[in-house]
Amino acid sequence: MNFGPRFMTHVTPRNTLLWMILAFQAGVVNIGGLMACHRYVSHVTGFATFFGYDIAEGQYGEALGILAVPMFFLLGAMISGELIDTRLRMGKMPRYYISFGSIFFLIALVWLGGLSNLFGPFGGDLANPGSYSLLALLCLVCGIQNGTVTTVSRSVVRTTHLTGVTTDLGIGIVRYFNRKRSSHRIEDEVRANYMRFAIIFGFVFGSGAGALLFKAYDYGAFMLPTITALGFFGLAILAHLREPSIENSKAL
Repeated sequence: MNFGPRFMTHVTPRNTLLWMILAFQAGVVNIGGLMACHRYVSHVTGFATFFGYDIAEGQYGEALGILAVPMFFLLGAMISGELIDTRLRMGKMPRYYISFGSIFFLIALVWLGGLSNLFGPFGGDLANPGSYSLLALLCLVCGIQNGTVTTVSRSVVRTTHLTGVTTDLGIGIVRYFNRKRSSHRIEDEVRANYMRFAIIFGFVFGSGAGALLFKAYDYGAFMLPTITALGFFGLAILAHLREPSIENSKAL
């Protein structure tokens, strides 16, 4: 396998599998955050909704607190932008290993910190300061992952939430049924639809499997996304070692 500077940049069977596993990882992380402190973590929309609800209920402190958490998703996207997008634009090798390494270490921190009671009881009240810390860390993870995959796939793939992927799948299905009336390369669309379905399946499967594991093991279930994140960290290190520079390569 080639894990060079084009690491996860094209819709191929190998990359589809990698994206599906990342979606699975995000599904586990998302259900873990929901069951640990009753909030979604892999998309910002839910935080905006809870902010509006808290304002309507006159819970202004809680509203400000919940609004601050998705800023860590933004921070994660900015970190990935500096590590991946900026370096690509400069003609340098993206630092995948730092991006995926950060994801691994952050999820490992959540796993071990939860087992050490750093975030309070699993499934406890959101008023617990530890719950906000947990949400912030998980949002940071999702921001880094989403920003990294978005950049390397040229904004084609998202793995931490399903709204855009489901929209693209719906459009792709219509394109397939209207293939005889279009000059669009249907082979590319079919390949993309398989990829979109795989991501949706991965996220849903991760959420379902994660729910069972978190119900049984509480914070201990974060070991699963820690293992998958470690795998991607290893692949990213391999990509870095095999292709240390792309200054003289063609534009991606």
